[in-house]
Amino acid sequence: MSDLILLRHGRSQWNDLNLFTGWHDVDLSPEGEVEARAAGRLLAEEADLDLRVLHTSLLTRAIRTANIALHEADRSWLSVRRSWRLNERHYGDLTGLDKKETAEKFGIEQVKLWRRSFDVPPPPLALADPRSSRDDPRYRDVTKELIPQTECLKDVVARVTPYFRDVMGEDLKSEGVRGGAVLVVAHGNSIRALRMVLENIGESEITDVEIPTGIPYRMTLDEEFNVLDAHFLGDPAAAAAAAEAVARQAG
Repeated sequence: MSDLILLRHGRSQWNDLNLFTGWHDVDLSPEGEVEARAAGRLLAEEADLDLRVLHTSLLTRAIRTANIALHEADRSWLSVRRSWRLNERHYGDLTGLDKKETAEKFGIEQVKLWRRSFDVPPPPLALADPRSSRDDPRYRDVTKELIPQTECLKDVVARVTPYFRDVMGEDLKSEGVRGGAVLVVAHGNSIRALRMVLENIGESEITDVEIPTGIPYRMTLDEEFNVLDAHFLGDPAAAAAAAEAVARQAG
């Protein structure tokens, strides 16, 4: 058996401003740094948890959360893999917009459809839009056609699944990790996609799955990646309250 730990980054500067962020690169807020340190302490308190490898997205808020948490857990030396496939979903033309103002303009149900439906993406960015990530140097090795201008959760599942199968899955099966743990520090929707695949959550049910910031989610897997146990570390009530706060962001 091996463990997969899924950790959504701590609150970011745009989380504090209640803006749609997606692929836009922002740093952690001071509260997010506190959350990252708390996550590290929760990881360190798991006496039977042996972290072996770290995976992150290419976005600063995930990378810094991982660095802070691992420093707190005395695991800064872990081997690291990073991939754009673990990025947050791309929010298209909603990027940078205030979530509550967007709900007032388009209606709560429309915004909920864009935020939480499985296969309805927001309106796309134009290719020439300055918010596009196509010319960002961190994606210089990614085929241009793969860099999205908008995404729904279905698109995120499509890009996360092969990364789990070909990279993370191989780590979990390797001699160096088997019996230990792989830590993934990513984003609400890339983690939602991983949970959907591994926990066999249906398209209608995934709409109501909220991923709180800064609270590690531990999954124990067998050799076929069947989930034997899954739970948030720490106080279950705190995790539930944090998830509810995420749900309220768009009003």
